[in-house]
Parts: sequence; C-alpha cells; structure tokens
Amino acid sequence: MRIQSAAVIGTGMMGPGIATTLATGGVPVTILSRSAESAAEAQTRAIAFARLLVEHGLASAGFAQISNSSDLDAVVPTVDLVIESAPENMDFKQSLFAHLDSIAKADAVLASNTSGLSITAIASKCERPERVVTTHFWNPPHLMPLVEIVRGGRTSDETVNEVKELLLHCGKTPVVVKKDTPGQLGNRIQSAMMRECVHILEEGIADVEDIDLAIRNGFGLRLPEYGAFEHADAVGLDMGMAIADYITRDLSNRVGASDSMKDRVARGELGVKSGMGFYDWSKKDWNEVRARRDGFVLEVVKRRRSGA
Repeated sequence: MRIQSAAVIGTGMMGPGIATTLATGGVPVTILSRSAESAAEAQTRAIAFARLLVEHGLASAGFAQISNSSDLDAVVPTVDLVIESAPENMDFKQSLFAHLDSIAKADAVLASNTSGLSITAIASKCERPERVVTTHFWNPPHLMPLVEIVRGGRTSDETVNEVKELLLHCGKTPVVVKKDTPGQLGNRIQSAMMRECVHILEEGIADVEDIDLAIRNGFGLRLPEYGAFEHADAVGLDMGMAIADYITRDLSNRVGASDSMKDRVARGELGVKSGMGFYDWSKKDWNEVRARRDGFVLEVVKRRRSGA
C-alpha cells in the first residue's frame, strides 16, 4: 500500500471520524485546524471514536496514530494523503486545494469529503488535477462502511486505485462513482426517497411518524443486506415494469425543495438545531435517536466482520 501517512483538514462533524478510520487502519494521521485548541479537541474526539471501535472488537489500536496540528504548511508536505472536510463552499475549497497542490508532495493524493460539490471544479485551479479526488464518507464516518470515490474530469486511474486500496485496508466499502455529477451516488438515491416522503406528507397520505415507521420497519430493514437491483430481479422485471408503469404516474417529479420544507425553513424550523422541524424535538430526544442509529450500525458492522 503506497499511502503510509495522512492529514485530515476539518474538526467538525466528519473530520475526527475520518481520522479515526485511517488511524485504526494503521495509517498515522494528523488532524489540522487553524486553531490549536480546535485541533486538540478534534483529536480527543477521534481517540474516543477509536476506543469505541476497540471496545466493540472492530479495531485493535489506533490511539497513538492520531496527532493534531494548526500548522498546515508544515504537515501537508510530509504526508501521502490529505483529506479535506471543511464547509461546502466552492471558492474556499478551490483556494484551499490550489494551496495544497502547491505545497504537497508531487505524488500526494488530495481528496475532498464534499457531499455534492464538483471535484472537477474544486481541482480546476490545481497544477496536478489528476491527483485530486472525492472521498465522500458517510456520517458517522468511523462507523459507516460506505465511502464514495468520485472521479473528477482529470482524476487518474492510479489515484482512484490508490485510494480504493487504502479504504479497503481500513475496513471500508469503497464504491467508484465514474461521473462527477451532483449528489454523487448515495445522495441521489437518498434525495429521491426524501422528495417522495415529503410529497406523501403534503398529499395527506400519511403522517411523519408513520412514514418513518414504514421505512424503518419495511424495505429499510432489509437494505443492509439486500440491494435495489437484487430486489428487482427477485420480484421479476416483468412485474417491476408493470408496477413502474402504474405507480410512477403518481410519484413526485418536483424540481427544487418542496413548499412544506420552504415554509418550515422560513419559520425557523430547521430540525434538531432549532428544536423543531418535521418533528417537535422538545418532545423527542436526538441523543436517543443517534444512539439507536449508531448502535444498529455497530451491530451490522460487527456481524459482517464476524462472518455471521
């Protein structure tokens, strides 16, 4: 494996978990931030994530592999991989990647954790765009297996293969997205589902609670081990065609955000962060929901690792 050292830029929701993934895979990683204090806090969170994985038998080490720094210009020239997990702002990312490109080793991989911005555009100001790629980790990144490797317009096969090899070594499930397209792969599928969920709500077909219950206790329950095309083939494409001809006439084909979502945002109902969204979070505990989610993911990952 060529990539032997890494740096992660970003101390928010994703950076520490990405760092944990690399460290527990045996790759020394430095978490970078403009602030020494935030870099140290992110290191503490990453180490806590690593301890969680060790406690559940999903890693054997990794704590000593995680360091932190606020000196980007000193760290970046020494590593084989830089993963950026900063706010989704194109101008900022273009400027950052142009700078990284100017100071990194010639063969270093520069990756973005962007969930939707074009990696081709991000790399457009780089001298070596063939070494730039998206590595989109899913939240929480230290638990979720999926990482989408998105090719930019000039990303080389060598870069894609090096990143894929690293992610496999770190226990992730990488998929290669061959076209740099809005929403990449997983978010396109998730957005289509969310659009229809909101449409069902607006049409008065079902309430928020029952829509979520239908997902969690119906098709969603089998998705960890049963893909969409596997289901289509199992049902039979002739039946699937008949269903599609009938049901798609009534599905939402709206472009842009729904009226109900726009109305909620206009009222300041932003979800967990404001206490009200589709749910009233004064009556629902986000920490309990997150614990339920993470616990389920942990059990699925443990089951897969054990071969059960």
